[in-house]
Amino acid sequence: MNYEITHNKDTHRFETIVEGCIGYVEYHPYQGTIDIVHTIVPAKIEGRGVAAALVKAVYEYARENDLKVIPSCSYAMIWSKRHPEYNETTV
Repeated sequence: MNYEITHNKDTHRFETIVEGCIGYVEYHPYQGTIDIVHTIVPAKIEGRGVAAALVKAVYEYARENDLKVIPSCSYAMIWSKRHPEYNETTV
């Protein structure tokens, strides 16, 4: 499913709203990298691919901006292992 995902640079989050619930990936920017520290999806909207869409948006942003991704949160780490097509972007 496609979700409208916004990048809020001020709060260091990629966010989406589904049925009034906010799902987001929080990251810490470092020189040349994005460290994904949290992937949060409320229980009401779990199981719909929201987390996957959010993490993918981070990786796409990193590709477009010549950044590397550090998947520190457990979900992002699992996602990166399932998507080897993004290996060049992962630290």
